[in-house]
Order: sequence, then C-alpha cells, then structure tokens
Amino acid sequence: MPIFVLLLVSAAAHAQDTAGLYLQRCGICHNESNSRAPSLETMRGRSTEAILTALVSGPMRVQGAKLSGVERRALAEHITGKKLSGDATGSATGRCATHPAMDDIAKHPQWNGWGAGITNTRFATAQQAGLTAAGVPKLKLRWAFGFPDATLAWAQPSLAGGRVFVGSHNGTVYSLDAKTGCIHWVFSAKGGVRTAMSIGNGAVYFGDTTANAYALDVNTGRTLWIRQVDEHPLARITGSPVLHEGRLYVPLSSYEEAQAASPEYACCTFRGSLAALDAKTGAVRWKTYMIAGSSGAAIWSAPTVDTKRKLIYVATGNTYTNPPQPTSDALVALAMDTGKIQWTKQATPNDTFVIGCRPGSTNPNCPATNGPDYDFGNAPILTSINKRDLIVIGQKSGVGFAFDPDKSGEIVWQYRAGEGGALGGMEWGSAVDAQHAYFPVSDISRPKPGGLHAVDLATGKRVWMTPAPPLACNAGRGCNAAQSAAVTVIPGAVFSGSNDGALRAYSTKDGAILWEYNTNREFPTVNGVPATGGSLNGPGPAIAGGMLFANAGYGGFGGRPGNVLLAFAVE
Repeated sequence: MPIFVLLLVSAAAHAQDTAGLYLQRCGICHNESNSRAPSLETMRGRSTEAILTALVSGPMRVQGAKLSGVERRALAEHITGKKLSGDATGSATGRCATHPAMDDIAKHPQWNGWGAGITNTRFATAQQAGLTAAGVPKLKLRWAFGFPDATLAWAQPSLAGGRVFVGSHNGTVYSLDAKTGCIHWVFSAKGGVRTAMSIGNGAVYFGDTTANAYALDVNTGRTLWIRQVDEHPLARITGSPVLHEGRLYVPLSSYEEAQAASPEYACCTFRGSLAALDAKTGAVRWKTYMIAGSSGAAIWSAPTVDTKRKLIYVATGNTYTNPPQPTSDALVALAMDTGKIQWTKQATPNDTFVIGCRPGSTNPNCPATNGPDYDFGNAPILTSINKRDLIVIGQKSGVGFAFDPDKSGEIVWQYRAGEGGALGGMEWGSAVDAQHAYFPVSDISRPKPGGLHAVDLATGKRVWMTPAPPLACNAGRGCNAAQSAAVTVIPGAVFSGSNDGALRAYSTKDGAILWEYNTNREFPTVNGVPATGGSLNGPGPAIAGGMLFANAGYGGFGGRPGNVLLAFAVE
C-alpha cells in the first residue's frame, strides 16, 4: 500500500478514535439537550488552548485528570477543529545523541524518591549532595526544561545514575541527562504524574492521577507493568510510592473532597488506603484501608519505612462524611509484611471537611460543622537524636510534632510554627538534619503568610525563625509569601521555595538567607517548549552530584502558573 494511503488510513482511524473518546468521556453531559454543559457546537467557537486549559487546570480538571496528555490534546483539537502547535510530550527536539545503559546507581550520587531515601528526611549528605554551604551562593542556572500543556510543575525530580527522572502535569514522564537536560526517553501515562520516582531493580516506579502505578525499564522507558491500585472513579496517587526490598508501597488519595462541592454529586465513598505491590509484577500483596464506617482519610504523602520495627508509617487527611474516625488526621503504623494497622495517633479529631462548604450552605454534602481541614500533607520523617528515635511531621494546623515510635506514637514534643488553615501550616514537606527539624509555613490565607522555622530535634524548642522576605513577584493574584513547598537540607543550608516564585537557601545556623533565585520570567529551554516560572509549591528541590533541580509553576490553590524544570550548578 502506498505510504500516502497508509497515512490517510491512520489519520482516519485517529479521528474515529478521538470522536469515540469524546462520546465516552464528554458526550454524557455535552450532548444532552437539558444539560447545563455547553454543546459541542457552542464549544467549537472557543480556542483550542482554552479547551485544553479547562481540562488541565480549569473547571474540567477532575475529568481531565483521567486522561493522558495525548488524549487531552486530541479532545481539545476535536472539539474546536483546530490544531495545536508542537507535540504533547515536548520531545520533538532536545534528544540526546546517544543513550548508554545506566550502570549500578549505587555508584553515583542520587536523590531517590520523595525524601531522598525510605525514611523521608529530605536531607542530602555532603557526599551525596556534592554541594557545600560555601558553594551555595555560587549556584547558577545551567539549563531549563519546559513541560508542554501544563500550568503546574508539580512532580519532584529524582536523580540516579546521572539521569533525572520526572513526571509532568500532562502525564508525560521523562528521563533526562542531568548535566545537559537532553532527553533519553519519554513515556505517556494514563493521567497526570505528580509523584516523585523511585528507582531500583532496573526500573522506575511512580503513580498517576488515575490511581495507576507503573514500572518502566530505567534505560528505555519500556513498560514493565501497570497496575490500577484503586477502582474508585475519583481515586488518585498524590504521595510518592516507596520501593523497599521487592515491594512498592503505594498511597491512595482522591478528588472526591473537591467533587463533593457539587450538590449533584452523591458524597462520599472514597477511603484512603496503602497498597503493597510486588515490585517485579505489580501484583497486590496487601491493601489496607485507613477508615471504616465513613469516607476520607486520604494519604497525600509518601510512606516511610522503619526497618528496625518492620513498620510502614503513613499520615492521613480528614474525613469527608461523618462519623469522624480515629484514623483521620493521624499518624498510622502498619505491619510491613501484612498491612495490619499496629497503632494510630490522631492529631486532630472531628475533622470532617468538604471543599466549598460555607455556613448556611444548602449542599447536602456539607457536614454540620465543616473542617478545619487539618490534613497531614507532609510525609512522616523517621530520625533519631541522642540515641532516641522520633517520627517528625508538620501538619496543616501549623503544628509540628515529634512522635515516639516505641510508645505507639506518644507525642514527645509539639511546636507551633504557623496559624494553620485549609491551605495553612506545614502543607507539603518538612525536613531534618542531625540536630534540627525545619518547618516551612504556608498560611496562604492568613495576614502574615510564610516563614521558616528551625527547631531543636531533642526538645522541640525554637532555634531560629526567619520571616518571609520581601516578595519577588509583582503584586497581584497569587503573589504572596506562603512557603507551601517541601524544604530540602544539605549540611549548612536549607532550601525553601515560595509562592512568590523565589527559591531561597537559608543558613542552618541562624536562618540567614545565603542565596535567592527569582523564577518569575520566561526561560529558553533545551527542548524548545515555551516555559515560564511561577509559584514554587508542592515538591521541593532535589540535590545530588553537585547539582540542584527544582520545578517552578503552580497554577492552582492561590498560586501562579508555570511549567519549567530548572537545573543549577556551581560556576
């Protein structure tokens, strides 16, 4: 068959597939004559970019999260009849000239997974970091990489074997050369990917916004297995899976808390859970739900592995429906082999919350008393001081805790860093070194957002506190000083990103600012995708081998959009 005939057949098949996808995913609302959703004919008058934005970060983001980046782009083009420039993966240019196989990753500096290891300390040793406090002021931008069809740069990079592995808002996963940013391979997941990657056994492991867990070949990106971990239609994987001794521990969260803001939605049925998958096959070895007799208790953060006690620690969120349960807003310890809950320590009781509920609301999904929405968004940190083990974690209440793992989570100390709130307190990630715990404060809706606190690990007493510095962005929507992003520590310096678009390094001794980089601009990128900086929220920097990698852009929850990965090195 002539090549042009093959191309015509392929194009016709693609058009038919996209039309079928529209009928399946969109037609149930947009083709109904009595629906409030606009018809296909009405939507044809909009721009393709506007439709894509609606699916990525606008009113249809929940529906769009169940699509791959390629599918979202195809739907937007089908609806408007107009093509977008470029491709959905952003990999048409910037490919590496060669693709040598990776050797043993243990031979190279690495930042593996969310917390740079299974205990989630978010601390890089001097050997792993390859960066000293004295060198921090000399950090310069080496390269930038643009994420296509994205308004959030929400997945923390992982580094291993001289490669950077990172997911994206539109579901594309990349293997990049750490020194140059050139692309070794790309993979398109079934939903958006905001988890950090765990690397081991010759594979890259992660989760997506459709509640699928993946294992890809580390050298080629070839699919080894895909496993749907939860069948709830609004389930997602937000917290990063953790790899340990042949098992992948996968936390489950959901969009249901937001979907329940619609009175038409029958709230609520999702229950947070932790699943242990076989790392070679993806088979589910056990799965434990966090809640019974109610809904909610999502796990938003990475699990933590305690090899001494053979336990897995997770931190949970609020309930969605009453009655409240003791496993919500709590630290939960599970047996590593069976998944059986060994103990629970709740920080905030009676926290039932649905987004959008106000006093006097007629929404039947709203609880009688809504909130205060004091989720644990931080991952538990397993550490020790003076030969005593502690589990350290910050909460959206604004309080940081140290729990005793030998006494079923008994509170050793607690420290108030912020006022707290629905997007307040410590939102995404605290960190520790040998002496201190570091708590960044969001408090985005409070009069004085931001600030970074250093606390003595042994006592919980303040060592220093640095208020939010002057804003790096211009005044306007989303320009504020909230420090919602996870922090990262190396010997002598702690790095904290801000909603104002700045990444700053602070002295671990006294909190003095050592270095600042303003991301509020456009960046030329190695893959040719137009990219800008914006709010730093969610993930924190990953540091290894003398380089620092950080995402900029968070177009949601009071932040400003952006779509860039930045790579820094000392020059």
